[in-house]
Amino acid sequence: MKKRVVTIPPDMEPVRIDQFLAAQEGVITRGIAQKLIKNGHVRMDGKPILKPSIHVTPGAKLAYEIPAPESAVPVARSLPLEILYEDDAIIAVNKPPHLVVHPAPGHADDTLVNALLAHTSRLASLGGPNRPGIVHRLDKGTSGVVIVAKTDVAYLSLAAQFKDREIKKVYHALVYGRMDAETGTIDGAITRSGRDRKKMALTRVPGGGREAVTGWKVMKEFPGMSLLKLIPRTGRTHQLRVHLASVGHPIVGDPVYGRRKFPTSGVLAPLARDVKALGRQALHAIHLTFRHPGTGAKMTLTAPYPTDMEDLLKKLEKRFD
Repeated sequence: MKKRVVTIPPDMEPVRIDQFLAAQEGVITRGIAQKLIKNGHVRMDGKPILKPSIHVTPGAKLAYEIPAPESAVPVARSLPLEILYEDDAIIAVNKPPHLVVHPAPGHADDTLVNALLAHTSRLASLGGPNRPGIVHRLDKGTSGVVIVAKTDVAYLSLAAQFKDREIKKVYHALVYGRMDAETGTIDGAITRSGRDRKKMALTRVPGGGREAVTGWKVMKEFPGMSLLKLIPRTGRTHQLRVHLASVGHPIVGDPVYGRRKFPTSGVLAPLARDVKALGRQALHAIHLTFRHPGTGAKMTLTAPYPTDMEDLLKKLEKRFD
């Protein structure tokens, strides 16, 4: 951790603190400046600064700390793992909600990869230094089946199956409202949002974006909600979440594409606390079908619901059945 102190010029014109900080030694970009502020590494005249929009005070002393760079090589860390299947070539787990798949900024040693390294010394070298054996991912808030390669041969086989769309994935999602049919398909190309680079959106440009197709089927209906079976025919970032939100049925609890406020009146109001406690999108990757990289045998792995989603569905059934 490197600590630096700079005196803000007495004749400094009003400027946001993240903008000023971005020009200082070791910070480089405004984005890094905002991250330092958010993580409590910035003080002005000894007082912590937590908002990047605050303006600097002329003549004040600005102190900031730059954390040591995170290691590019993930470390083993013992974390709970629910193993669905394992042999010499592959390992499949039921990823719990709120767990990141591989190390990334802010998640250096609390990911699925860290847990796998503590479980086995054998993971494929392919995939990158911080994501050994990882051939596909689930969002942090999404639970369910994740398959990981333990050998490079297995990695190449699984990667080819994903590329050729041979691997079949099935999800269950609890969404708002009732669908207008028993089954259907959502077909809409997806691109990165122009307003928020962390989000995805349906493209409005003819021929733009990447093809994205999602099949759906109603499994069960409740007042104000529906449990859907989803079969993505493509694998785009945030595809299911974006598609369902685009047709007016966002996934319950989705913090990015869902409803900002849960109904405080009507039949769903009593469930407000349960949805808030969920703290993530009610989306679960329940089945994954593929060819075993070694034997060629067709396999289907099934991941049970995590406790949070199972409890919410039981409360819905108890209330409305």
